Amino acid sequence: MPDGDADYPTRIRLIKSAFTKDIGEIASSSAVHASRVRKGEREIWQRRYWEHLIRDERDFEEHLDYIHLNPVKHSLARHPGDWPHSTFHDWLARGYYEPHWGSGEMPELPKWFKCSGRRET
Repeated sequence: MPDGDADYPTRIRLIKSAFTKDIGEIASSSAVHASRVRKGEREIWQRRYWEHLIRDERDFEEHLDYIHLNPVKHSLARHPGDWPHSTFHDWLARGYYEPHWGSGEMPELPKWFKCSGRRET
C-alpha cells in the first residue's frame, strides 16, 4: 500500500474487479446461485474478505498456524506438509515448525479458529 493509504476495501474491490474482467468467460459456472445472479456476482470470489492487522508476534504465529492448517481442516491434506501450495515447507526449512507439526492431534489454536486441540512441542 502507498504510504498513508490504508483503504483496503477499495484495493480489494479493484483487485477482484480487474481479475474478474481479465478471466472473462473461463470462470463461468452453470451452478451459479440465484442470489449471485441478481447481484451480478460470479463464483470466483467469496462475498466478503477478512481484513486483519497483525498486532504482535503471537498474533502472527496464530495466523500462520491457521493458514497452514486450513488444507487439513478442509480435508484437502492429512498434514500441512502434504499440501503442495503451502508455505509450510518454507517455514519448516527455517526451523519454525517441527516436521511432524500438524500431524495427529491438532495443535492449540486461538478461539477464533473454532477448533480445539493441543499444541505440539
